Formats: sequence, C-alpha cells, structure tokens
Amino acid sequence: PEEYTKIMERGKGIIKRWDAAPEIEGTLDFGRYVKEFGVVTAIAHTEAGEPEIKAAWEHGYTLATHFYNAMKVSHKKGVYKVPGAVETILDLPDFDIEVICDGIHVPPLMVNLAYKVKGRERMALTTDALLYTGTPADFKDPTGHAIVEDGVCKLSDRSALAGSVATMDRLIRTAVQQCDIPLIDAVYMASTTPARIMGITDTKGAIEAGKDADILFLDEELQLHFVMHRGRVVRGEEYWA
Repeated sequence: PEEYTKIMERGKGIIKRWDAAPEIEGTLDFGRYVKEFGVVTAIAHTEAGEPEIKAAWEHGYTLATHFYNAMKVSHKKGVYKVPGAVETILDLPDFDIEVICDGIHVPPLMVNLAYKVKGRERMALTTDALLYTGTPADFKDPTGHAIVEDGVCKLSDRSALAGSVATMDRLIRTAVQQCDIPLIDAVYMASTTPARIMGITDTKGAIEAGKDADILFLDEELQLHFVMHRGRVVRGEEYWA
C-alpha cells in the first residue's frame, strides 16, 4: 500500500486509470483506494477466475483491458470445468470491455461474440498501440527485442505478440469488414464508449457544440482521408511541430 498511496499523493490527479490482476494479494484494497481519487480501475494480465473477478467488481473494478488477451478462459479445476475471467466478465452486464480489433490479437468471430454480448454501450475498441506504430512493415527494434511483421509487433524470436501497431481507422475497418459490426456501432465504440468509460464526455466522444473537434475522416472504403484536431485539419509534421 505504501507504494501506490505515495504515487497517488504525488500524482495529484495526473493518474486517470490503473490496471491490476485481481488474484494478486492486496489488489482489492488497492482498487478501493484509488477509486476514491476518481481513477478508473481495470482488470488486466490476469489468471483470475470467477470468484476473483466478482470480488474485483464489488471493489470498484469496472473495465477489462484488452479483453481476451492475457486473460484466463474457462478451464478445468480438478475434474470440473469452471469459468475464467473472460466468461465471468461477459456475464457481468455492467462490466466494460476493450478489444484490440486489429484482426490479429483477437479473431473476428470472438470480437463479434463480445459485441453481441456487450453491445456498443459496454464494448470499446482500443488500439493498444506501441511506439512502433507507423514504422515500416519490416521494422526491427534496434535493441533486438521486437520486430514489426504481418501488421503486428512480435518478439524478435517470433514466440509471441509483443503488442499492437494498429491505428483507430484500422480498428473500424476490421470491425466492419471482418467482424460484421455495423459502421455506426464501430464508430460509437471507437469514440463515445471510451469517452464515457474515461469520464470525458464533456469534451470527447461525439461531434457536438462545445466539444473538441477531434475527427477522423474516412472514405467509402474506410481508408483514412484526413484528420482534424480541435477543428483544424492537420498533417503529422504540422501536429508535432
């Protein structure tokens, strides 16, 4: 506790979200504590089963980070089959989920299943993108730890995925073209739902008077046409200048 209490005290409102695995000792008290500061508490990288997930829910955890990935599914305990984190979270109607809808981290069928259960109000699309996003298709990390290949970042030995290099326009294309999700719902899950989860609907999540006009303009093929940031059309070099 002394570690996270110190961080929260020094953070002074900077921390907006914090993830944890609920099976780890002390996680429930941690969740209850940071929730008092308005922090969104999420479940991630977890081996938890039904009891731990439900306990986390009761202690203020409301979101599943990159749902399906690094998350335990139904498994055998002794001779009996028991629910994992995935099934338990799907069964909790008010539990929000994020999905890396890049067509690689989660198969389209599983994305569609989560969408059918949670709907656009409780499911958000997330890029979970690493710093390698935007690098060439054959990029190799100078440290030798990772490579970009087949539209995703992998460990250099190709033993596992290292993370996403997806952008939000790609998530929308994948949701619509591969996962059979209506465009209006895909856009909603990429904007309105995440804004609501993070408590920033006063400035984000919809095109309305008084809100930040941060908008992606896509063509009929859902390819990126141009970007608007706070009402101004920008190019990458202009934005970072």
